[in-house]
Amino acid sequence: MRRRGGTEGDGSAREAADEGPAAGGYIPVFLYHAVMDEPPHWIAEFTVTPRQFAAQMDAIADSGRTPLTISALADRLAGRAPLPPRPVLLTFDDGFADLPGPTAHALAERALPATAYLTTGAITPGGHSLLPPAPMMTLAQAAELECHGMEIGSHTVTHAQLDTLSDRALTDELRVSKTVLEDALGRPVRHLAYPHGYNSARVRSRSARIGYETATAVRHALSSDRDERYRIARLIVRRTHTVADVRGWLAGEGARIAPYRDGPKTVAWRWYRRGRAVVRGPEFAG
Repeated sequence: MRRRGGTEGDGSAREAADEGPAAGGYIPVFLYHAVMDEPPHWIAEFTVTPRQFAAQMDAIADSGRTPLTISALADRLAGRAPLPPRPVLLTFDDGFADLPGPTAHALAERALPATAYLTTGAITPGGHSLLPPAPMMTLAQAAELECHGMEIGSHTVTHAQLDTLSDRALTDELRVSKTVLEDALGRPVRHLAYPHGYNSARVRSRSARIGYETATAVRHALSSDRDERYRIARLIVRRTHTVADVRGWLAGEGARIAPYRDGPKTVAWRWYRRGRAVVRGPEFAG
């Protein structure tokens, strides 16, 4: 989830708004949260209705692109394997209740694989997270997602802004969430999504040391086969986005291509959040 009005990549998104059609070599990586008709107010901006979702998935399925999980992109970024022509990726953050139910079924009906990044404190009974109240899936349902063709990644324990945490707190968020998911699934969890997209050189380095092979940010940009393994760009889908928007991104229009350096607005927002965290401590940025 991203903060309205400012987050890692928000400055880049505004700068990208004036870009023309993207050149070849781009990879659309879509970021969804919840799919529901009546979402809690705090997540409503980043929720699409089931009807919207079905139309957008139809557009992706009919695009002629090859749907992949994040592991296939990881193999390309690490130089282990080539990508098929015209790839597209679907990702889901947090672990809302619709994910192992109607959302997973809608994806399976269209043979669309996806990667789900789960916030373990929000989906574990008795757990704690910074996410406000909302209908969430449970940790026990993570294996169901795999049965529907979804790959599981970590979205930390509490959904904290990682680049504002102490070294110890940062390590706990990354390591504990990874361990909890691996224990539940009985397999390694190789991929991470930064809450709100917020990251830094320290966060990226620690993620690699703990054993993640990739990490996704937000940036509201198209990824590419030259993108950074620990800051993969994604396109965040809001309630106001239409099928035409989705088709435009599939065609490489309306967004810049990563990698690129952060703009001054992104850097300034990062320093502001760090200063506020010193006073207030960890907080949700929605």
